[in-house]
Amino acid sequence: MKIVVIGAGAFGTALAVSACRNQAGHAVELWARDEVQAAALQAERQNARYLPGIPLPHALKVRGGPIATLVAGGGWADLVVVATPMAGLREILTILRGSSAPIAWLCKGFEPARDPAAARPFGLLPHEVQRQAAPELLAGALSGPSFAQEVARGQPTALVATSRHAGVRDALVAAFHGLTLRVYANDDLPGVEVGGAVKNVLAIATGLADGMNLGLNARAALITRGLAEMSRFGQALGGRAETFMGLSGLGDLVLTATGDLSRNRRVGLLLAEGKTLEEAVKSLGHVAEGVYCARTVLERARHVGVEMPITESVVALLNGELKPIEAVVALMGRDPKGELL
Repeated sequence: MKIVVIGAGAFGTALAVSACRNQAGHAVELWARDEVQAAALQAERQNARYLPGIPLPHALKVRGGPIATLVAGGGWADLVVVATPMAGLREILTILRGSSAPIAWLCKGFEPARDPAAARPFGLLPHEVQRQAAPELLAGALSGPSFAQEVARGQPTALVATSRHAGVRDALVAAFHGLTLRVYANDDLPGVEVGGAVKNVLAIATGLADGMNLGLNARAALITRGLAEMSRFGQALGGRAETFMGLSGLGDLVLTATGDLSRNRRVGLLLAEGKTLEEAVKSLGHVAEGVYCARTVLERARHVGVEMPITESVVALLNGELKPIEAVVALMGRDPKGELL
């Protein structure tokens, strides 16, 4: 099958590499909007900025230029994977309107609110953006616990292909399921997307606790109670409870909250060191989605009447309203209650 990956960042490149290595013998094309970047990738046969030291397979074609050029004409792909940040999803989906190929996005998070004065002044999940921008597309998401470097190296990984359309799920499984990458199908698109978004916020909290040397007990408590927040919120937005005990819920949360490659965890560690939010984000060199979607998560939680105390503390910390130790005191000082997921 012909697979086109739009976006030559870390994860887009990693999945393109993985698909090229698949035993099914796919034809894979990696598309970079920046033609200079595309030429460098093609010439150097590695993504030196995002995945240094990992060679691009000889069979992987790299192209660049406006996305509209890519989609001109029919039959250009059997599967399209959108590997842009959340902020770029709406534009790409709008360009892809009319495409008959299955489309899946990799981004995790919420689109920032487009009009704070609107009746619904909160950001949208990816499938909600697609519903507005290109409702006719057969679309879904590929998500789950995965660091791009490990996927590109061929280290064992498991992901979730989610869509309301069986054809999209089947296409993703056919494209990526192989000897080093297992892909499980799931039709709970809202649940999978909430897990992928909220875990980034919770990873900031866990990184903060680890940076303050609060101990493994505190880490376990944050992950467990964070999972409860995620599950309540996700069900309120249409997800199923069991999804949050799977790869895109518990799995992605554990990886992002504890893995040393996690940018969101790193933000928490740097804040614990006394760095400002601006300094922490600048030092990463890459996007940390939790920083940008934390406020939206809290806004939407309040809109649907879901209590999320850990998320609330993270937002207060990011806004400069609380110091790290004050955030801990606020969480530990809450009234006792029964344990419920």
